[in-house]
Amino acid sequence: MDPWSESESKRAHDPIFQCFSQNQNHRQPVENCCKERSVDSVVARSERSTCFWISGPIIVGAGPSGLAVAACLREKGIGSLILERSNCIASLWQLKTYDRLSLHLPRKFCELPLMPFPADYPIYPSKQQFVAYLESYAARFGISPTYNRTVVHAEYDEQLLLWRVSTRTSGTMGEEVQYASRWLIVATGENAEVVQPDIDGLQEFPGTVVHTSAYKSGSAFTGKRVLVVGCGNSGMEVCLDLCNHNAEPHIVVRDAVHILPREMLGCSTFGLSMWLLKWLPVHVVDRILLCIARAILGDTARLGLKRPASGPLELKSLSGKTPVLDVGTFAKIKSGDIKVRPDIRQISGRDVEFADGQLESFDAIVLATGYKSNVPFWLKDRELFSEKDGLPRKAFPNGWKGENGLYSVGFTRRGLMGTSVDARRIAYDIEQQWKAKGTRPDVFL
Repeated sequence: MDPWSESESKRAHDPIFQCFSQNQNHRQPVENCCKERSVDSVVARSERSTCFWISGPIIVGAGPSGLAVAACLREKGIGSLILERSNCIASLWQLKTYDRLSLHLPRKFCELPLMPFPADYPIYPSKQQFVAYLESYAARFGISPTYNRTVVHAEYDEQLLLWRVSTRTSGTMGEEVQYASRWLIVATGENAEVVQPDIDGLQEFPGTVVHTSAYKSGSAFTGKRVLVVGCGNSGMEVCLDLCNHNAEPHIVVRDAVHILPREMLGCSTFGLSMWLLKWLPVHVVDRILLCIARAILGDTARLGLKRPASGPLELKSLSGKTPVLDVGTFAKIKSGDIKVRPDIRQISGRDVEFADGQLESFDAIVLATGYKSNVPFWLKDRELFSEKDGLPRKAFPNGWKGENGLYSVGFTRRGLMGTSVDARRIAYDIEQQWKAKGTRPDVFL
């Protein structure tokens, strides 16, 4: 007996699937299907939860990665169920980003599969334009996520040969709903939860403390002394935004950082890098980029911004740490409008003591300390994902597929380009399984 038939047989004798519908070609939303067709619905109720059998893959996360893989599946006639904890698609972009944000890479490197950006979009689309693109993308491929469903547990059932996914709905009742499918696609991404730094005295700081996920505009900090903790792209851009709103920003630089102009030699730095990598090894391209950066920016170390020993591309490949693509912040650092500070030793009241012994007073602190994956908190899997950082154990391009129908998308550390590659691979792989079963892949949910 093949694995598919074996799982069908086991489900038939499991009480939770005793209402299993023989018609897998559901063309209604799974909720409507179960509510309106009680005889054919795939629902079993208990005191604790409701369980739905999903014919196609379950996708966790309705960000760009979840939308991309759903669209690639849809192109092949395979429907899917997207579970999203928020109330909208791309919740990180819509709810947790600052107003002035735009894509740091040219739009051609940020397109999702099967649909380009509108031709009239600028080279670096704004946050609002990118969200509009994603909404159009979802509409074009008929993608309708199930919102306000937080996945709290997902585990492979060795007896039924299915993934069981438990969710909790938002609201006061917190209804628990379970789903089951042969395939589970993790699309929650590398930036699911904020990283809160452990700084002595931070909890007692009397001024405003906000993570960049809640920061919108420097207009709320006009005339104030603001300490920005973190010197990645977000930290640097928040400092520029604060400057533009007449605040007095200081930025904490703990580690060495690569700062590169966003454009070099008349083209985007990223585009130039991709072009050079066609003919030259990474270490040579890194040298070229650093030489050009030094000619444009000068010696950044003189301003407290030491460069890492590894080149920007090598460092990105090894650690996932992205170089800062400067959009004007560095000029403000050179002019003294933004002051660079070393690591924080401790905070006492409004006074911050730095590693060099200097003491400064601040009105507000912005934490540009980034995000992390939350996969280890809900997915019970030790093969595909690392329990340490919640990222695939295998580096790109080998981290997209696990065992028993488990997949990952959006964890490549290569942005939306990596997402597109993995989304296409996953859709193709699942399509082959449908073909092997001898069934047309028309499983629209």
